[in-house]
Amino acid sequence: MSFIKKILNAVPRPLLIKISGLARPVLDLYYRGSRYTDPINDKSYRKFLPYGYVNIRENVLSPGTLSLERHRLMWLYLQQKTDFFTKPAKVLHIAPEQAFYKRFKKLKKLDYITADLHSPLADIKADITGLPFKDNEFDVIFCNHVLEHIPDDTKAIGELYRVMKPGGFGIFQVPLDMNRQKTFQDDSITDPDERTRIFGQYDHVRVYGMDYFDRLKSSGFKVEPVDLTKTMSDAEIEKYRLVKGELLPVVYKMK
Repeated sequence: MSFIKKILNAVPRPLLIKISGLARPVLDLYYRGSRYTDPINDKSYRKFLPYGYVNIRENVLSPGTLSLERHRLMWLYLQQKTDFFTKPAKVLHIAPEQAFYKRFKKLKKLDYITADLHSPLADIKADITGLPFKDNEFDVIFCNHVLEHIPDDTKAIGELYRVMKPGGFGIFQVPLDMNRQKTFQDDSITDPDERTRIFGQYDHVRVYGMDYFDRLKSSGFKVEPVDLTKTMSDAEIEKYRLVKGELLPVVYKMK
């Protein structure tokens, strides 16, 4: 792990969020242009910022919302394929992302609840493997880039199924290696540098393969791996800076 990353990992999350909040308006103005568009704030920029933990990806972090490819993909899916922005719903958002938090909070038709053990944006401090909610409580659940941190992800997925209403849906994104058929996990690997090398980040405990969708199904969900980019031109994919072929794990709890 690099010296800079060690410093950043030592900074409390509330402070990092505050710093990013102060920097965002400056970055938003400085990078304004017309080449790329962030659908979350519907603003255009001459370029996006680089981002990455191990391998730096160029031109992926939106200056205005600090969204990444996966955030913009999810927003476009909700906007184009669901009635999320117009229909009343009770929503649970695990470890809410900054790109979405304030925007979802402002949607008056939503009863929007956030939960996490560590995030300062969370309304409720909660362990995903033992959620403090009733059965069949939420119409919509978002849980993105969380499960790869959880040793017992089967229990966590089961909890998400339990608290979702029949007829509800969710989006559960993870870092997915589409070239790997089976998920790899080795609990004996605890060294942060070794975890970074093998799992991609110091606090990840596995690398998900394509059997991730079977893991979701085994908890009772109907699962739809959605490739939204299939319906888009190459020009649109580039405009929004998406990953062509990225799969969005959309789950449903059947009635």
